[in-house]
Amino acid sequence: MILITGGAYQGKTAYAQAHVPFAITDGACCDFEEAKSSKILKNYHVLVRRAADAGMDAEAFTEKLCQENPDCIILIDEIGSGIIPMEKPERIWRETVGRCGCIIAAHADSVIRLVCGIPTAIKGALL
Repeated sequence: MILITGGAYQGKTAYAQAHVPFAITDGACCDFEEAKSSKILKNYHVLVRRAADAGMDAEAFTEKLCQENPDCIILIDEIGSGIIPMEKPERIWRETVGRCGCIIAAHADSVIRLVCGIPTAIKGALL
């Protein structure tokens, strides 16, 4: 498993496409079963919100995804920086995304952070 993280619009998708020749599944609109079988899954932070909105335990879903799809490349935005939202559901979502990211990172062979399109290996090797 590979986790690619970074702020919004930092080049995560382009980096994955340049190094891996698989179709990309979008967590913003795919069904949950499709997410568990995709080769590259982007917008995982949005999938977490969708799972919570559907009444699912996003952390349990993430753990299951990691076990069932250990070769997946997951792209997730860093959303925990900046101003803390006033709305409690937004704070809970950010915390849940952070915990899900930690679950994925624990299972990942590589964790790559992109800033301005420049990759840095946090764990393991670059693609």
